[in-house]
Amino acid sequence: MSGRVAVVTGGADGIGRGIVRRLAADGARVLLADIDAERGREAAAEAERDADVAVVFHQVDVTDRAAVERMIAVANERFGAVDILVNNAWSGTTLKRIEYKTDAEMLHGMTMAMSAALWAMQAAFPAMKARGWGRIVNIGSLNGVNAHIGSAEYNVCKEALRALSRTAAREWAGHGITCNIVCPASISAAYRRFRDANPETAAIMAAQNPMGRMGDPDADIAPVVAFLASEGSRYLTGNTLFVDGGAHINGVAWAPELPDGP
Repeated sequence: MSGRVAVVTGGADGIGRGIVRRLAADGARVLLADIDAERGREAAAEAERDADVAVVFHQVDVTDRAAVERMIAVANERFGAVDILVNNAWSGTTLKRIEYKTDAEMLHGMTMAMSAALWAMQAAFPAMKARGWGRIVNIGSLNGVNAHIGSAEYNVCKEALRALSRTAAREWAGHGITCNIVCPASISAAYRRFRDANPETAAIMAAQNPMGRMGDPDADIAPVVAFLASEGSRYLTGNTLFVDGGAHINGVAWAPELPDGP
């Protein structure tokens, strides 16, 4: 990764934070983008200290197209390039049944995950194309693949993100740009919120995972993302990697208690 530049959205906590740490440890300079300024600055300082490589925090609301475009511009201004783009940001969802989901909630999900990634990819593409090298890793979810109940907007937008990623992989392959999707099962910020609200269901899910546990952002998820961001993945594109301990094979129990109302 030495000499490469990465942008990681949602990098202040959970999976994103683990990815930032790993890319920096491998020698990449990183723009850590997040809406949470306090945690973002803390995470950037930690990664920079541990890896002894430049890690810069940039506050961004990824639902704002102009802000996303500015994020890529800042990375180019600061580091002279964006070689690696990891779209990971997500704000969370309120678990409730489809019949109670509002238009605003569905639109927010699509904007937060699919549109935000699209805007960042579009902004990063011209320079990647000019250099003939680029790595895009979009963080998907098993929620859409397994159709988990209660999180319709999250499921839908993550599956839309997979379709976008595969299309980009097909269209941009000739430019030396790869685009892959990682669907993790990991102790993320969103998972911690779910676990705290549904401890019994979370325990059953962990027990039913073939490996008997949820993944660790640093030890289990980040290394796979780092591979997809490396020269070693040059011939791998348009793929979905289920980094989930085998949870996708037979599915896992996902039946949180949902209120019968909005």
